[in-house]
Amino acid sequence: MATASDIAMMQKLPHDESSIPAVAVKQLRKKFESHCVLNGITLSVNRGETLAVLGRSGTGKSVLLRIIIGLESPDSGEVCIYGQNIVGLALDRMGAIRIKMGFLFQQSALYDSLTVAGNVAFPLEHHRRDMAKSERSDRVKQLLVEVGMGGNLDKMPSDISGGMQKRVGLARALALEPEILLLDEPTSGLDPISAGEINELILKLQQERKMASIVVTHDLHGARTIANHLALLDQGEVVIEGKYEDLQKSEIGFVREFLNLS
Repeated sequence: MATASDIAMMQKLPHDESSIPAVAVKQLRKKFESHCVLNGITLSVNRGETLAVLGRSGTGKSVLLRIIIGLESPDSGEVCIYGQNIVGLALDRMGAIRIKMGFLFQQSALYDSLTVAGNVAFPLEHHRRDMAKSERSDRVKQLLVEVGMGGNLDKMPSDISGGMQKRVGLARALALEPEILLLDEPTSGLDPISAGEINELILKLQQERKMASIVVTHDLHGARTIANHLALLDQGEVVIEGKYEDLQKSEIGFVREFLNLS
């Protein structure tokens, strides 16, 4: 768990979103054996913005998120959170930064042995031990109401649908009031109606909370709904970055093919 000094250190990071990106990756490279997953990726997102990272399966989108949150280490390059490079930080210092980030895993990654409420309470119990039990309980209820799951506190993950699990995972990601939200395929495996509901929920939460968000997805329609700008990856590199209209105007063969097939 992050120490008081680590949390104080993180709170002192500059948060002037007008001049310093909330998240900036610079020349990020990562190989797994001989396979180059990321080949010099440079991207950034400001507070209050959402960046959608698109691409085919296996193009390194999820690896990029795992590196940003510190679950993977890059071979080279920088990951800067409000201007501070976090690559190579000791685990205890990295912990202070992680509490500023919310992460929604691709498969929701809920704990099977915990109720819906227990899953959302988990980060609060581990990182906010200063909170009274009643305060944590109120916070959990508030978050579940916010994501449309207020009537399901005592259910187990196995008793709810995939879309509902995504909602619970999103509530858990928001538990520590993050300034940065990372979303890994938030609509993967969902039917079109459920996917649309999740995208609208993400957009609503983003508008209310003004976080910096990065979502990796191959759902082009969802990306258009929730993102200010998009980046398309292929073979470990950024092929194009900009608004959806910029992608539409592109003459790059891969971009045109991706837009037509998505």
